[in-house]
Amino acid sequence: MAGPLPIADPAPSDGLLPQQASEAAAERSFHAYVHIPFCRVRCGYCDFNTYTATELEGASQSDFAATLIREIELSSKILEESGLPKRAMKSVFFGGGTPTQLPAADLIGILTRLIDAFGLDDGAEITTEANPDNVGVDYLTTLKAGGFTRISFGMQSAVPSVLKTLERTHNPEKLPLVVGAAKTAGLETSVDLIYGAPGETLEDWRVSLEAAIALEPDHISAYSLIVEDGTKLARQIKSGLLPEPDEDLQADKYELADGLLKSAGFDWYEVSNWARRSELLDNRSAHNISYWQSQDWWGYGPGAHSHIGGVRWWNVKHPSAYSGKLATDFSPAAGRETLDERTRLEERILLEIRLASGLSTDLAKSVNPDAAKHIAGFIADGLVDAAEAIRGNLILTLKGRLLADSLVRKLLA
Repeated sequence: MAGPLPIADPAPSDGLLPQQASEAAAERSFHAYVHIPFCRVRCGYCDFNTYTATELEGASQSDFAATLIREIELSSKILEESGLPKRAMKSVFFGGGTPTQLPAADLIGILTRLIDAFGLDDGAEITTEANPDNVGVDYLTTLKAGGFTRISFGMQSAVPSVLKTLERTHNPEKLPLVVGAAKTAGLETSVDLIYGAPGETLEDWRVSLEAAIALEPDHISAYSLIVEDGTKLARQIKSGLLPEPDEDLQADKYELADGLLKSAGFDWYEVSNWARRSELLDNRSAHNISYWQSQDWWGYGPGAHSHIGGVRWWNVKHPSAYSGKLATDFSPAAGRETLDERTRLEERILLEIRLASGLSTDLAKSVNPDAAKHIAGFIADGLVDAAEAIRGNLILTLKGRLLADSLVRKLLA
């Protein structure tokens, strides 16, 4: 299970939002995240809010969809009573955990209730994450018929020894079968990769990248492994059983990923994400972009986080506590914070600089009077596109993407 929840203000039991949440709401898009907290086994590196069958303490997977639908009904009431306009959803994302631990009918039932409550924008993106080992043709075809448009497979690696270190249980030979089945069903496809597992070589990473590209998905995410405190992997590294990730090797792996993916026709659009794009097609994740652009989303499920107009809150973590709150018609929110204007601007800098569309230099200068000096240094060091920066837009170069966190620290200093 993940670590403790953030420290913040108590959340009101009725869930009503302050006036700030409704200000300029019509100018922001609305999205839904659905957290399915169940996994068959726990991976050693995982710090997400997930539970195996032995950790449910009375909660039931079979009752979960009905419980979550109660939060959907509550959210519709809260948003209306808090003065927010009704907005059709531009995207819905089922994450976890492993959403496909639930029957396809449960996921479709949740989606249907969301659509009943809020409606869908034209061309809305509906995604679920999936483990390659627990979906097949029938499951994927049912999802497509039920309104899903996109599926994201947790590939992580194509190298058995790396998967073993990460404690991933799927067979890499299953990936071509399930990706092919998803395409046959008419779903857009994405695969998630992780690089930097202890013992993974640059050649191992090349094998995984080439295997992912050979699947011909529409989208590929490649995330650097972060060793989270409290995980089994962190304990293994601390005890010396496994080596710590090498930062220089991580950078080499990122450069290799960008080069191979670019050659295969994938454009980067966020530091860790690449998609196929053309005049007629845009396979970027609309849901992920909504996070980086600070749009509005309601997070449903145990431990899920929400953001509406600079008001951020998060639900109680355990499925039993979550269902108990909803059974008494109380909001399942555990804590809340209302961001002031400066914090919202700082968060925009933190997020928008990661996008290929760039960060406005005016925004950076509004937060830091010394931003112009730092931007000049970024240009001189080849960290941002010089011509774009002169036009008022900071777009990271490959070198800049490797140092994105450092650039943010300077801009916020």
